[in-house]
Amino acid sequence: MAANSDTLYLKIEQNVLVREPSVVLKDIAKITSTNPSLVSKLKTMKIYTFHTPVGQRRKKKQAEVFSVMKIIELIGKEFPNVEVQNIGEKDFVLEYEPKQEPKWLLYLKTAVLCVLIFFGSAFTIMTFNNDVGVGEVFADFYRQVMGTESSGFTALEVCYSIGLFLGIMIFFNHVGHKKITHDPTPIQVEMRTYEKDVDSTFIENCGRKGTSNDVD
Repeated sequence: MAANSDTLYLKIEQNVLVREPSVVLKDIAKITSTNPSLVSKLKTMKIYTFHTPVGQRRKKKQAEVFSVMKIIELIGKEFPNVEVQNIGEKDFVLEYEPKQEPKWLLYLKTAVLCVLIFFGSAFTIMTFNNDVGVGEVFADFYRQVMGTESSGFTALEVCYSIGLFLGIMIFFNHVGHKKITHDPTPIQVEMRTYEKDVDSTFIENCGRKGTSNDVD
């Protein structure tokens, strides 16, 4: 039993991913206290267990929404004299993903995605160039400066192509596996924003439906 002076600090992120169906506190939260023995006991405290639905052979990804009040309630039942200070999210999504996909499947998905992005980007750039008439602008500019008709393959087109490539590399802050600067890339920023929006929407929907794990 913890002493009355014991204070527990609890930090949980908005989205928590676990690989095992049986979830303990250390799987979802970072905890600290001036009482090391209390922390050791709390780390192994059971929080939730994911169950495979009846008739379903393969374990699939599952998700539950939790209120931090539910976690505080569970802690209070085991250690009623501990004061819990939450410094993390008030509500969070607990995701259970049994195992990662095979590497060959991940590589296949990556290859397909690269092909789609390559041809999609090429089509977009060509459509944009046709819409604004970049070819005609270059031809007119070349004729006015050089006094002759453009062959369609001049220094203008070469510099434009090189500049387009360098501009994309600099904007997306990536060259192969290396980043140009330490700043997050625009894709990383958009992905994090998208993930936060998805989690917030999922939490709100479960709250409205009353399916979130909360105190009574």
